[in-house]
Amino acid sequence: MTPAQGGQSCDLVTVPARQGLEAVDILRRGRDQEPVGPVLHDGACDTLGFLVPPGTADAWDVPGSACTRTDGRGLRVPADPPVSGSGWLLPPAADAPVTDPAVLRAALDQAARLLEAADNCC
Repeated sequence: MTPAQGGQSCDLVTVPARQGLEAVDILRRGRDQEPVGPVLHDGACDTLGFLVPPGTADAWDVPGSACTRTDGRGLRVPADPPVSGSGWLLPPAADAPVTDPAVLRAALDQAARLLEAADNCC
């Protein structure tokens, strides 16, 4: 990840695309209408990356995902995708600079359960 200029500092949670897409859907239709921050997809659409507040990596322990710490010197919420070959699934917006890690954790857990149930059905 190449550092970007300006914007709020953030960490990056990466997950497999299938679970990430389900989590985005859960977040966007959630009852509490919690804002969803920017979400990146890699060029091959194998993974999604959720921008979260700096320091999230210190306590991130969700199986099947990783959280990259930037130590305040790396990734900032940029206007353009910070990784060559990537793109925005959800671009940065003023009302949702990053996703709340607790809300993301709950959505990823729910997404994993839904996908497991779908995979074991029939």
